[in-house]
Amino acid sequence: MQQPMTIDARFRGPPESGNGGYVAGAVAERLGYANAQDPRTAIEVTLRAPIPLDTAMRVNQSDASTMQITKEETLIAEAQRVALPLDIPTPPSFAQAQAARAQSPSFQAGINPLLPNGRGFHPICFCCGTDVAADAGLHVYAAPLPEFSGVAAAWRPHPSFATPDGLLPTPVVWAALDCPGQFAYFAQDIRTGLLGRMTGRVVKPVAANQDMVVIGWCIDVERSKHFAGTALFDESGELCAYSKQVWIGRND
Repeated sequence: MQQPMTIDARFRGPPESGNGGYVAGAVAERLGYANAQDPRTAIEVTLRAPIPLDTAMRVNQSDASTMQITKEETLIAEAQRVALPLDIPTPPSFAQAQAARAQSPSFQAGINPLLPNGRGFHPICFCCGTDVAADAGLHVYAAPLPEFSGVAAAWRPHPSFATPDGLLPTPVVWAALDCPGQFAYFAQDIRTGLLGRMTGRVVKPVAANQDMVVIGWCIDVERSKHFAGTALFDESGELCAYSKQVWIGRND
């Protein structure tokens, strides 16, 4: 058993629970990545229950390949090493994503019934929320673009999220990959529910002080499961990280 895990309230998604991508990234960071020769270079994190904030959770790891996060008798999340084959679209440029920014659901008023006075799809979300201070959220505002089959966000993180060596921590990278998957479905007039599973891989360290592009695209729908992909590219257009997600919700 490792040291307990606590998700600070500022890393929330819904008002009373953690941002799914940030939590999945925190779990992935605890489990660690396989070596370069191991084909299971990604980590799959399944979220089983709402993630409590400012609350110590038990980290259970019986071997090097699996992990469970629990709060008392409730299973919160579980993780395992997996392979992650994924066809990743060519991203638009930072300038193209920036030009489409105003069309992001993050700027639409009154679309979240839980926060009717807020602005955006998730007004206080650590990833995509607009009702948070510049240094308190990532402000990843994904929007649909002409001639791109998905959504994209022009993103430059606040310097406060950088580690002393100028890099973004793993949970922050995973958090940036979170909401664009849901926004890809919203662009098709499909509302999904909560993030149920996120399988991610960080290809290379991500420097904080640069202009980046985060994309999201729809993959498939199986009854209540909505599969999406997301990817993060650095200022030179190189792939830094990517994920495959399962969003739970109705297709209506």
